[in-house]
Order: sequence, then structure tokens, then C-alpha cells
Amino acid sequence: MLIDILGELGPWNWMLLGFVLLALEILIPGVFLLWIGIAAILTGALSLQLWALALWSWQVQVLVFLGLSLASAYVGMRVMDARREHETDEPLLNRRAEQLAGRTATLDEPITHGHGRIKIGDTFWRVTGPDLPAGSRVRVVAAKGSRLQVEPA
Repeated sequence: MLIDILGELGPWNWMLLGFVLLALEILIPGVFLLWIGIAAILTGALSLQLWALALWSWQVQVLVFLGLSLASAYVGMRVMDARREHETDEPLLNRRAEQLAGRTATLDEPITHGHGRIKIGDTFWRVTGPDLPAGSRVRVVAAKGSRLQVEPA
């Protein structure tokens, strides 16, 4: 029964597949099904134009769909990367450790064997630097992951 319905749809099968993929992209966002759905809709548009040609077999349609999928994914990747390259007025917005560079604080735990802890604001941070006793003033010079590199202030 389903095969009969799909057989009667003809070139609209690709359009149906494209809209199903776009609907799935809305339900399960990942920005991947979008490009495949666009490729399916473009293949459907080509099928509407070329359906009567003997050359337009299902094998050719699948190859066109695969080529359009790759092309649309590549174009989509380029478009998404171009959007990320814009300069922002807050380059360290979600990089809390990097925002602390230049701040000074007092060691809560001594730095022994190159490792210790400081408290900045309401957060304790692991620090690396030269061995210093607790209570020493230090300046944050860099952030490596969630660890701060400090030097005596």
C-alpha cells in the first residue's frame, strides 16, 4: 500500500522526503538534516522538470541527490563558519578564566610543587606558579583551561 502511494507520487517523493527532513530538523535540531532536506527539495524540483526523460532514472536521481547533499552541506558549513568569524565587542564573554588575567588575589592555600588555590569572587581556582606561602598576593597572568597561572604581585 505504501509503495503504491509512493509510486503514484512520482517526482513529489523527493519533495515529501525534503519536507520530512526539514520537519525532523525542527524536532531534532542539529543543523545537519537541514542541508539534506534542501538537497531533497532541489532534487524534487529537478524531477518535476525532467521526469519524462528516459535518462532520469532512479539511479540518476539518487546520484543527483547525493551530489546536492554534499554541495549543500559544504555551502552550509561555509555560511555557518562565516557567521562565527564576526568580531564581537565581548570576545571573552563565556571564557571566565581568561577574563581573570591581570587580577590580583591572595592565596588561600600555599603553592607547593607548583600547585595551589586562590579565591576570586565566590569561586576557588586552582593555580600554578612558583612556590609561595598562603596569604601571598599573586597576579593572574594566564589561563590554561580551568587552571590559572600566577606570579607574585
